[in-house]
Amino acid sequence: MLCRSCAGLLRSLRTLQLRAPGSLPAWSSARLPTLPVWAAASVSAASPGGWYEALAASAPVHAAEEMLLSAQETTGLPWWGSILLSTVVLRGAVTLPLATYQHYILAKVENLQPEIKDIAKRLNQEVAVCARQFGWSKRVARLTYLKNIRRLVSELYVRDNCHPFKATVLVWVQLPMWVFISVALRNLSTGATHTDAGTSIQDQLAAGGTLWFPDLTAVDSTWILPVSVGVVNLLIVEIFALQKIGKSRFQMYVTNFVRAVSVLMVPVAATVPSALVLYWLCSSLMGLSQNLLLRSPGFRQLCRIPPSRSDSETPYRDLSAAFCAKFLSRKR
Repeated sequence: MLCRSCAGLLRSLRTLQLRAPGSLPAWSSARLPTLPVWAAASVSAASPGGWYEALAASAPVHAAEEMLLSAQETTGLPWWGSILLSTVVLRGAVTLPLATYQHYILAKVENLQPEIKDIAKRLNQEVAVCARQFGWSKRVARLTYLKNIRRLVSELYVRDNCHPFKATVLVWVQLPMWVFISVALRNLSTGATHTDAGTSIQDQLAAGGTLWFPDLTAVDSTWILPVSVGVVNLLIVEIFALQKIGKSRFQMYVTNFVRAVSVLMVPVAATVPSALVLYWLCSSLMGLSQNLLLRSPGFRQLCRIPPSRSDSETPYRDLSAAFCAKFLSRKR
């Protein structure tokens, strides 16, 4: 039977080889089905530049554009002032509560660490006794320990309603908001958006700057705004790094990666319209202010953030001393 099947396959191959080059099987002449709309859109978005065009025309970006236009029309401020005010209001109304909630969760997780260490110690002793009693190998004993410690720690997180994943909500909200507003400002700066009357917002932004950046649609040739963005972002990273004692290797890698991104933001900011860089700078300054505010014992008590071992009665004095010890003492 196998030989007959092979012979039939060879005859089919010979038939295809003897067919004229220009001729095709009957099934190939049938009309191929067309792509659905969603598939065609995904293909066009995957083409060079297509993904950004899809993002720039997305509903969240249009909503950000409408928000920026409404803020400018309502306040009557010049565009530089309107961008600053909109950023302060958004960061204060959206990210500050989420950052407070993040610190609330992290404080509860930190307060659980002594209990977790005690449970881990007792579990390790129990697993060791069972391993000797039942003759477990080291691998079986380790897997048993890891499985049970994960379960017990998860039960503690559920008991205190403080799973560490909840602390990442700030990132999942702040990062998309930053991207959407940045793309919206770029659309406004490049003339891609017009008012209901048909006038271009680009012309308003071109005259809506101040000081050394009178044209918000042009790049900052002085590099003052781009360098300021990089410096403020580095300050945020260093403040975060100084408050972490006994960092793991992974945390050190993440910190160094964010440092590198902060430095790379400087040349990137020097190639985009000043309206974007002004927003980035204001957003970073608000992030720095929120970071410092959430160190205040009075503000943490007002927000009912549980006290933890890492809290300090003089956080700003401690931060200044740690900063001087890390950077200024090296120069002496």
